Amino acid sequence: MEQWALAIDLGTGGPKVGLVSNRGTVLGGAFEPVALHLSAGGGAEQDPEDWWRSVTTASARVTAAHPVEAARVSVVGVTGQWAGTVPIDASGDPLAPAIIWLDHRGAAQIRSLIGGSVRIEGYGVGKLLRWIRLTGGAPGKSGKDPIAHIAWLKATMPDLYAATTTFLEPKDYLNLRLTGRAMATFDSITLHWVTDNRDIDAVAYDDRLLRRAGIDRAKLPDLIRALDIVGPLTAAAAGALGVPAGVPVIGGSPDIHSAGIGAGAVPDFSAHLYVGTSGWLSCHVPFKKTDLRRNLASIPSAIPGRYLIADEQETAGACLDHLARLLHGDEAVASPKTYAAFDAAAARSPAGARGLVFTPWLNGERSPVEDSSLRGGLFNQSLHHGRDDLIRAVFEGVAHNARWLLGAVERFAGQRLDPITMVGGGANSDLWCRIHADVLGRTVRQAERPILVNVAGIGWLALAALGHLELRAVPAIVPIKATYEPDPAKAAVYDRAHDVFRRVHHSTRRLYARINPA
Repeated sequence: MEQWALAIDLGTGGPKVGLVSNRGTVLGGAFEPVALHLSAGGGAEQDPEDWWRSVTTASARVTAAHPVEAARVSVVGVTGQWAGTVPIDASGDPLAPAIIWLDHRGAAQIRSLIGGSVRIEGYGVGKLLRWIRLTGGAPGKSGKDPIAHIAWLKATMPDLYAATTTFLEPKDYLNLRLTGRAMATFDSITLHWVTDNRDIDAVAYDDRLLRRAGIDRAKLPDLIRALDIVGPLTAAAAGALGVPAGVPVIGGSPDIHSAGIGAGAVPDFSAHLYVGTSGWLSCHVPFKKTDLRRNLASIPSAIPGRYLIADEQETAGACLDHLARLLHGDEAVASPKTYAAFDAAAARSPAGARGLVFTPWLNGERSPVEDSSLRGGLFNQSLHHGRDDLIRAVFEGVAHNARWLLGAVERFAGQRLDPITMVGGGANSDLWCRIHADVLGRTVRQAERPILVNVAGIGWLALAALGHLELRAVPAIVPIKATYEPDPAKAAVYDRAHDVFRRVHHSTRRLYARINPA
């Protein structure tokens, strides 16, 4: 019998909501934008009330358009942006704007927290060994993890820290609004770096890591698995969403985890490349491991008993959005015509963009190098370059960054990753999928409706939690729009361009550190 889940994906640009069935159908996918507020010093915030209003508005549109399926919803699942911090009071109300994953105001606090008399890569040796042994990784030096957000709040807003009852990740905040219960999952809590992950089926807070972080255990939520039930959907939330009250709400997962499921990359070493606002290249692996130098780690997956490679590139599709704003204004970012025009323009420029190289580090970088001082730019621009070349260089620069990451991920995984399923809004572009195949030198499978990959993934995870779907069956129900093989005729061009890309980083990184000191 066909079963239905209400699936909510809280992206940085705003939530997408859909109805997902255990037969692979995804209905709706309504989107509502949410404002991003950037401030001097590295601040990046959003209003949790804006999240809730947008979620309920989008859900009401979907359920009104599909009333039969909405009435049969048996479970709700939430995924979304990871590494955010929402301070809430005893009533469950936000005390301040949410600090999101782009925010690096906690860099000074994290440097103080991780340091020591004898250091490796900036970490005190004893501290580093304990973090790696217990968690599988260590806090990022950029100050963008929740442990840094909380440390910054404690140092700069002690009254707010004292008044906070619980600090929640974004998807866990939405679960609170849906059920009235504040919980986190084994996967969502990972980037707080205060849990013992050695037993992947029984992740728990570690008192020593909590003391080191200076975080009160009472201010963090209790932990469950992604497949466990947080609680029943409240009548008020059900009315706002347009689905039956009392249906279970699962713990859910962050976006990197749900994207892997939505891409059908469920077996070990089955890879997916996400090109959304940010980007990542990941797969499940059968081991716990850390590569501190390249900022990679295998962490608890949303799938019980499994590990997922965690990495992140700060700006991928955001580079194209930024270009749209610069050329055409803010309204162009919401227009599909803008990106269709970009595709056409980039197609008129040859492979290699006539030697023009774009570096996509518009907000620093995390993997395969963690450096918040890096910035984007155009290298080798001349009077002979035109608008088409500039646009193609942006497409290719994001792909070269993914190739850089691919090398690190394959070394970590211990094997070649091929094919790679491309998902996220960037995979809507046939040209960008083709460029990625040529630059990566790998077969790229373009998911159908790739912008809804997280919606599909969290929907299938929710249905699996109730026994309506086996996750091992997911790859067979993921539709693939097209498959792109790398063009051997372009290999030499892109090999040369990638060498230049890497050399630009090596030659400019110290200059960026001087211009943009942390």
